[in-house]
Amino acid sequence: MVETNQLTQYLETFVDITRSPTEQDDSRKAIASSLDNDSLSINQLVREMELYLTTTDNVVRARGILLLAEVLDSLKAKPLTNAIVHTLVGFFSEKLADWRALRGALVGCLALMKRKDVAGVVTHIDAQAMAKSMLQNVQLQALAPHDRKLGFELLEFLLQQYSEAMSTMGNLLVYATCEAIDGEKDPQCLIVAFHLIELLAQLFPSPSGPLASDASDLFEVFGCYFPLHFTHTKDDETNIRREDLARGLSLAISSTPLFEPYAIPLLLEKLSSSLPIAKVDSLKCLKDCAMKYGVDRMKKHYGALWSALKDTFYSSTGTHLSFALESITSPGFEINEIHNEAVSLLQRLVEQDISFLGFVVEDIRINTVFDTISRYSQFRGMPDTSKLEVLVISQILSVSAKASVQSCNIIFQTFFFRLMNTLGIVEKTSNGDVVQNGNFTVSTRLYHGGLHLCIELLAASKDLTLGFEECSPTPDCAQESWCSMVKRFSVPLIQVFASAVYSSSDDSVADVYLGVKGLLTMGMFWGGSSPVSRSEFEKILVTLTSIITSKSGKTMVWELALKALVWIGSFIDRYHETDKARSYMSIVVDKLVSLACSGHCGLPYPMMLEATSEVCSTGSKYVEKMVLGLEEAFCSSLSDFYVNGNFKSVDKCSHLLGCLTNKLLPRVAEIDGLEKLLVHFAISMWNQIESCGVFSCDFNGGEFVEAAITIMGQIVGIALVDSQNSIIQKAYRVVLSSTLAAMESIPLTFVALEDLQRDLSTRDELILSLFASIIIAASPAASIPDARSLIHLFLVSLHKGYIPAAQALGSMVNKLGRGTGGTYITSGCSLEEACDIIFQADFASGEKISSNGSGKIICGSETTLSKICLGFCGSLEHQTHAITGLAWIGKGLLMRGDERVNEIALVLVECLKSTNCSGHALHPSAMKHAADAFSILMSDSEVCLNRKFHAVIRPLYKQRFFSKIVPILESLIMNFQTPLSRKMLHVALAHVISNVPVTVILDNTKKLQPMILEGLSVLSIDSVEKETLFSLLLVLSGTLTDTKGQQSAEDNAHIIIECLVKLTSYPNLMVVRETAIQCLLALLELPHRRIYPFRIQVLQAIAKSLDDPKRRVRGEAIKCRQAWASITSTNIPF
Repeated sequence: MVETNQLTQYLETFVDITRSPTEQDDSRKAIASSLDNDSLSINQLVREMELYLTTTDNVVRARGILLLAEVLDSLKAKPLTNAIVHTLVGFFSEKLADWRALRGALVGCLALMKRKDVAGVVTHIDAQAMAKSMLQNVQLQALAPHDRKLGFELLEFLLQQYSEAMSTMGNLLVYATCEAIDGEKDPQCLIVAFHLIELLAQLFPSPSGPLASDASDLFEVFGCYFPLHFTHTKDDETNIRREDLARGLSLAISSTPLFEPYAIPLLLEKLSSSLPIAKVDSLKCLKDCAMKYGVDRMKKHYGALWSALKDTFYSSTGTHLSFALESITSPGFEINEIHNEAVSLLQRLVEQDISFLGFVVEDIRINTVFDTISRYSQFRGMPDTSKLEVLVISQILSVSAKASVQSCNIIFQTFFFRLMNTLGIVEKTSNGDVVQNGNFTVSTRLYHGGLHLCIELLAASKDLTLGFEECSPTPDCAQESWCSMVKRFSVPLIQVFASAVYSSSDDSVADVYLGVKGLLTMGMFWGGSSPVSRSEFEKILVTLTSIITSKSGKTMVWELALKALVWIGSFIDRYHETDKARSYMSIVVDKLVSLACSGHCGLPYPMMLEATSEVCSTGSKYVEKMVLGLEEAFCSSLSDFYVNGNFKSVDKCSHLLGCLTNKLLPRVAEIDGLEKLLVHFAISMWNQIESCGVFSCDFNGGEFVEAAITIMGQIVGIALVDSQNSIIQKAYRVVLSSTLAAMESIPLTFVALEDLQRDLSTRDELILSLFASIIIAASPAASIPDARSLIHLFLVSLHKGYIPAAQALGSMVNKLGRGTGGTYITSGCSLEEACDIIFQADFASGEKISSNGSGKIICGSETTLSKICLGFCGSLEHQTHAITGLAWIGKGLLMRGDERVNEIALVLVECLKSTNCSGHALHPSAMKHAADAFSILMSDSEVCLNRKFHAVIRPLYKQRFFSKIVPILESLIMNFQTPLSRKMLHVALAHVISNVPVTVILDNTKKLQPMILEGLSVLSIDSVEKETLFSLLLVLSGTLTDTKGQQSAEDNAHIIIECLVKLTSYPNLMVVRETAIQCLLALLELPHRRIYPFRIQVLQAIAKSLDDPKRRVRGEAIKCRQAWASITSTNIPF
């Protein structure tokens, strides 16, 4: 039980208006909690609150009633007896007359209305009493917005939950609603008010009911809001959009046919408004009204509706008809929201009442369009008014035909024969410019307007059949008159469209566009009862395919025909057209795959592959046909090169592999079975390479090898582990059969490594590169046979200069399991064993890096690989190869978070010094490779060690490496080194800084900014490091646009400006000059006192940039000059 004193304290706190809202809310929650856990009953609460609920002190009484109401609101699921609920309803209903305590009364009434069914609810009699009190005592428009909202919500609940009780109030309810809404402006209140209109319409639907007698007054009250003018402000927390209000108003207007005499004239009037939003709202609302008012009510307005709709079509349609490639599956002209809503309304009216179509077919302007069509053969030769006529009427007839089967029949019966005559297709022999075609004569003259109208009508009937998809498995339209007419004229129509495709007139672009679009439309009728027979469909495919295989090159008609074939293929696959699929396979797919495999085609081979891949991607069976065909073509072409040394065959292989990589691999998730096909293709590649003993000559360039490496890695990357294992096993057998196997026995000694030459044959180099790409892309769970021997092979190859071998080693040390504590050990070789082989057991100590730069490379310098990197032995070529290889191995270890990378980093740092710790002088080329090794370590690679190729990536690995290596590089830069070594150290530091997440830079801006500025000065001396310079400048730019960086920039403003001014004239890279100017502009965010002294220096530098040869730089210079010049004004405080 709650103690009386404590309860009194809670009550006093809530009613005391001097207490903070937080204290009052805590008191309310405490009381509600006591009620909820039954330590306090509602009767006890009311007894204790009697003084607060009945006092003559208006403030205390209002607060007391509000407290009781809010407590009840938080206990909607708390069971209460019917007697208690009845008493509370009576109390709050009575208090609706107490205007000083009205908010509490409204909250209390709403809380009782919202109670759950199982917890005791308001009875119909009590609800009726509450409603009467509300209607008689509450003047909503006299209240504050929040209280008005509560009042509207209470009315809404009463109408929704107690409609039967509310219906007895009749005219009083309607009148009170009118009075409540009249003049309302608050969006939150309006959205509820509009819903009240809907509820009233549902409550009093009778034409002789209470709403009917006051319909005029009620519509006058809320109809004045149309069209709605409302702007959502940024600081508005209600999140009410104009669209929501407009939708609510539209539903209110269309809620009952009783509003029809007032609504339709208003909407038609607003439809003629010059405001686009008014037109859109009117069209949407008219559509709602047409649906809900019914045909009988709407019929009297058909004439005015048709006139307004027609004017809207004319005003919302442009005169430009696009003949571009992307328009082939669209109307071809720009469509705005007004046009879309007009289309929707016209379709609704025709669907609902076929008699409305009479206004369309009898319209004079529509019937005279055929004279316009026959007057001009070319669309561009038409005046704008005629173009508009053709486009608008095409849309109107298309939309009307699409509405229903009956409307489609009427449109075709009325206009199709006339259209055929206009196009010159007649069913009799006549003299003149015609040719005989069976029972038809077909004019050789093309009429663009007529073709466009014909295509729109055909597309409408086609879309109508596709709309039956949900209604029946196959549409049966054969008995419909529109279908009969299309079937009757299908042969000459296809002939007309085909002749347009092969047109060579002055406006051939329009001809071929309309021709291909017509053939596409004719080829996409659905179902066995299609008006286009199978033989005619096959003629369409033959026509389009012949364009693809012609010697015309990549012209407009070629691209259009290809897109049309792709759409037809996708249509067949989507709607499971079995017969058409067979035709498509035999005529299109087989033909293109055959030509792609043979290469005997007038087209350039890449175009032939593009067409084949686009067409075959439309269905899984087509993809299988293509992949198997290209697999056979690859094998035969590689064999041709092997036997005859035909370099054209190698080029063909390169294009073929590029097609698979660029066209099919990105869609492996979309096409069923593609992964298995590609895996089979990869294994076939290895089979063919295995069967080729020794190539008769070397490859002409590395394009083929690069394409083969790419696709092999991509296939392995997407393959399942079992498939990866199959590819690895096959590839390893080929490796064993080659001379590469002998390399596994080469000892890793100084003498042996010095004697190594780049003496791999063309075949062996291909095998090595392909096998490395497999290892790079394989999953950690894949099984690698004889991993120790492979590591040895890759290590020897690394010293020969084969970068893929180094990348493969990096991938292996990244993915191999640990000997102890790891999740698995791949192929019997652990990470520790691999590192022992690579570093000859001396490199496995994992010495920590010293942050002061004093770390000694003891173990690291004693390994063969490290000694070569440091110049102890071997040639310069061996040294650079070893440095690059060590970088890739280090990257693999770094990404998985292995401490061995620390010693690798120390070796690379030693290579940056002109004279290392052992007194050996390093060649500048070796130092350059060592500096770039830090880019390998830190940058994200596309070719290996990435998520696509299943790399093991430890979170924050870049941040950890940054924190260890940056202090060392900074210490070396600051303390000693020759100019060359100092430059290489800055290059290495720039690679680390530019590849770390920006948040790390911002957290260390104060320490890094001076080093960045010095690096920019050092790297800008020549053009060798221009790309590195730009990446470092981007880092500086990022610090200058962030608050943390700006704070540090204040202290270094003079150095930053001096550095950037020099870079504005950097001659070797345009983006450096552009970014430097942008940084100068960003400096204006610094305090005025910091930048003002340098304004003249900056303006002088920018003045030179105004004459920069690059336009982008000049544009940035103009903006920068204007901004810096403005701070010289005397009215800016110093």
